[in-house]
Amino acid sequence: MRVLATILIALALCGPALAQDETAVRFRLGMLAMDQSTRAEHDKRDELLDKAIAQFRAILVKRPELVRVRLELARAFFLKREDRLARRHFEQVLAGNPPAGVALNVNRFLNAIRARKRWSLRVGAALAPDTNIGAGSAERVVYIPFGGQLLPFRRDQEELTTSGIGLSAWLGGEYQLPLGEDRTGPGESRWRLRVGGDIARKEYRASRFDRMTIAGHVGPRWLIGRGSEVSLLLTGLHEWTGSGVEQPSHYDVGGRIEGRHRLTFRTTLFAQVSRAERRYDRESMRDGPITGVTLGTQWVASPTVRVDAAMGWGRERPELERWRNTSRWGRIGVLAVLPWGFTVGGSGALRWTDWERGWFPFVLDGGERKDLTRTLRLFAHNRALTVQGFSPQISVTQDIRTSNAQLHDYERILGELRFVRLF
Repeated sequence: MRVLATILIALALCGPALAQDETAVRFRLGMLAMDQSTRAEHDKRDELLDKAIAQFRAILVKRPELVRVRLELARAFFLKREDRLARRHFEQVLAGNPPAGVALNVNRFLNAIRARKRWSLRVGAALAPDTNIGAGSAERVVYIPFGGQLLPFRRDQEELTTSGIGLSAWLGGEYQLPLGEDRTGPGESRWRLRVGGDIARKEYRASRFDRMTIAGHVGPRWLIGRGSEVSLLLTGLHEWTGSGVEQPSHYDVGGRIEGRHRLTFRTTLFAQVSRAERRYDRESMRDGPITGVTLGTQWVASPTVRVDAAMGWGRERPELERWRNTSRWGRIGVLAVLPWGFTVGGSGALRWTDWERGWFPFVLDGGERKDLTRTLRLFAHNRALTVQGFSPQISVTQDIRTSNAQLHDYERILGELRFVRLF
């Protein structure tokens, strides 16, 4: 009780000064709470750290460029063992070119976070309006070759695009069990056993568009040195839709290799290679292997700007030749933390997909089908608007696919209102 009383007295005494120098006063109050937390009983420790986080966060809402404040916020999250949030802020501190001694200590924190990682949890829900739920083509007239001529056929209205508002929810988590005796620090091992899973559900009024996915993985993670790691995972997935007609239920069983390397204080590289066997409940001619490769990087350009980019390659080889395809894609995104609590960002992506022959009469000359998909996403939220540490995020995504095959081009705009964890 005496600890809490000290904080309340300090707040009362500093009240008049807040108007004169709010940043300095909030910072002192945050540091006082941090200092008191080191001597508090366990049941009061998190409460004091929450008070410190609230003060530091209030400063960064208005002045996100203050590196020292961000450093203390990262330390507070570290002490609360909220490692994902702590790591993100420590990386932003490094982007501010701190003195060598500070950078060394920050890297020690980052190494400790990597070594002690055990549990991670993902949970959320969103309201998702969509102008074209099934990604259907809006073409009204289709041409069919007959007797040396192209005969036009007009599609029925119910065959065209369907709009609606969906509700989505997701839950995922992972636990990492230490293995072996090779130590990276006191009580730590270089080897982990990763066990995790995800479940996601999206529902629309038109139930044929409902989708549910259950996925899981298990396998070892190896910490290599201070900045690199590799995981080898056995993976499984089951996905099905409400009707199972347009996109029948299927199972994927395979493996995935994940790698991550901190190239510099600001730059992280990552890679992923996956391969799985896909099996459909009904359309067995679509059974076959799927392979994917992803290479990417994340660059913390400054304490308030983060850039990420990735490129990839994928291939599907089902039994039926017409469904065989090869894809190449690239993506770049930017996130900026602005004053007065605003965070904005966006990304753009291009995907090229080449299909095997067999698409006649959709491809009139009987040649290969070729698709180009362009995706643009914009999002924003205000960190000052919070509900129990979460803030609403609004995003808008535009998808446009052009194709030389009839009925396989589309355009859609997806909105999403979700709640995201602050900082």
